[in-house]
Amino acid sequence: MVGAFQGSGVVVTGAGGGIGAVLARRFAAEGARVVVNDLDAERAERVAAEVGGIAVPGDASAVVDEARDALGGAVDVYCANAGVAFGGGDADAPLDETGWATSWEVNVMAHVRAAHALLPAWLERGSGRFVATVSAAGLLTMIGAAPYAVTKHGALAFAEWLSLTYRHRGVKVHAICPQGVRTDMLAATGSAGDLVLQPTAIEPDAVADALLKGIGEDRFLILPHPEVAAYYQARAGDPDRWLTGMNRIQQQWEETR
Repeated sequence: MVGAFQGSGVVVTGAGGGIGAVLARRFAAEGARVVVNDLDAERAERVAAEVGGIAVPGDASAVVDEARDALGGAVDVYCANAGVAFGGGDADAPLDETGWATSWEVNVMAHVRAAHALLPAWLERGSGRFVATVSAAGLLTMIGAAPYAVTKHGALAFAEWLSLTYRHRGVKVHAICPQGVRTDMLAATGSAGDLVLQPTAIEPDAVADALLKGIGEDRFLILPHPEVAAYYQARAGDPDRWLTGMNRIQQQWEETR
């Protein structure tokens, strides 16, 4: 796919490191003009300098207008990659900005706000591409991380809705749903991540490979861990059996805490 995005205006949020930085590098290598967004301005500027892109630091929920201006008026691909995971949390995790509130704002509402800003122009011209970095937790769940698991379900649901509503009008939507990826976020998952995610964790480059392959095949659901498809089918086919199996993992985790 070398040059597949030649001249395209691409925005990647949360691109100061991890998956986002790799996506910025990969789109730049494909010939795109890349806006690198991150809350950490220094990290955003460093990655932008590396890829010959434009740093637009700040809140991912409000980046579209400034990014569009930086690209000369048009965003062709928007990667809603920024996300948060607060090192776990049960259902009684804090409701404020240290838990549920920020998880909802970043993992779901930032996607909603971006789409709200992008769709008028995309629908008028009949093209646009929205890439949501979700997680296998959005298809399945994650032990010990209620805010993360629930909001990632929300991110997937919103991506599905965008796709079914606007695909006939030229808007392409992709949801990337990896399990463990070797990033700072994985390191912050603690013992639950060590048990469930670390054994099969992949590098961020593998996520970018899967995304570009999925875009080339025009697929909505992109699974860098192919085994997730079977887990998802098992969950849908026999929810009680699947929940019993997950509960066993929960009990195993509780014994190690």
